[in-house]
Amino acid sequence: MRRIKMQPHDFWQTLHPPHTFASDIALQHFFPATLADGRQVQLPIRPLADGRHALASLIINQASFAVVDALAEDLATKLRAYRPDMVIGLPTLGLTLASEVAKKLGHSRYVPLGTSRKFWYQEALSVPLSSITTPDQIKRLYIDPRMLPLIEGARVALIDDVISSGTSIKAGLSLLQTLNINPVVIGAAMLQSDRWKTALDAFAPNLPEMPNLTEIVEGCFATPMLERHKDGFRPVGAIQ
Repeated sequence: MRRIKMQPHDFWQTLHPPHTFASDIALQHFFPATLADGRQVQLPIRPLADGRHALASLIINQASFAVVDALAEDLATKLRAYRPDMVIGLPTLGLTLASEVAKKLGHSRYVPLGTSRKFWYQEALSVPLSSITTPDQIKRLYIDPRMLPLIEGARVALIDDVISSGTSIKAGLSLLQTLNINPVVIGAAMLQSDRWKTALDAFAPNLPEMPNLTEIVEGCFATPMLERHKDGFRPVGAIQ
């Protein structure tokens, strides 16, 4: 593997040519995520509290404009087949991606959800929200009531930057459910490990008309749960 000394601000900045980095060997500091066209982005490896496992991390609002543009183009290409009329973005980092994807789809605007309650918001149009990066902070997820005419009866795409535990996506689905809206597709730049699949499968009975939620999830790339070995990190279950 090509050895590069990375500074914290270097991650997410460069689109490397296909096959620049190998991912089937022990990894030290970064995971090489691969887009559909083969280009690669270096994602920092974040050790988890148990000291044994780690995850690749993406903070999209710290990425270079070139990387954000590439991710948005990749995701928009995958979403076009679902013919969404409107893109809905989840806060906070999902808004960066959702806005760019909507532009790539030729839309003139998108609908941002938020966690800041404006005085004209309605509590009935909100649900609890937590995330894997802020597990101790329980907020509420709101939709501006003025946005409702844009999504009522529309084919909507629900977008976040990363789907990991599935908590944020479930909150978005719950909020849309209060409006009798089911997205035609769920999108993200990174699908982080497989934990979100279990979460969405468990949530599916709440949407009986949409029993296969995992089948409408699209991502630019998937990253595995990593496990610490003597020579570095490897995907869980990988053969040395």
